[in-house]
Amino acid sequence: MIRGIGESIGNAIFENIGRAAGRVQENKPLPADLLESEDAYLVVFDAPGATASDVQVRYVDDRVEVRIDRFRDFHDGFEMRYPGRGLALDGSVTLPEDAVVDAEAATATLKHDGTLQVRIPKSETVDDAETAADDEIEE
Repeated sequence: MIRGIGESIGNAIFENIGRAAGRVQENKPLPADLLESEDAYLVVFDAPGATASDVQVRYVDDRVEVRIDRFRDFHDGFEMRYPGRGLALDGSVTLPEDAVVDAEAATATLKHDGTLQVRIPKSETVDDAETAADDEIEE
């Protein structure tokens, strides 16, 4: 009887620790870097343990938004004491104000090293396109 009470208390403690750890992780945004080249922006998110089916990527206004719903398989012969690795994680990166991109041509790649790379090609502005056309005519 006393052993059962101790085991029950231990299970409750493990469960609360697992829930608290999960909430802390879920409230922290995914770490990300924003890089720029002459022809594109590259946003790199840390996404360790994620699989392609866990990841959702959207481009909204001037922002790359990522959501990772990470689920873990159960293991035969083991009982889940607390689910600490199945998480919902979010992150976003806002591109510079002057960024003009072709969001339809963006690509997202989940790398083996646990990073998610979102590449958004730059597009020419109307003014740049007209200037380029004028330059071609003058030559």
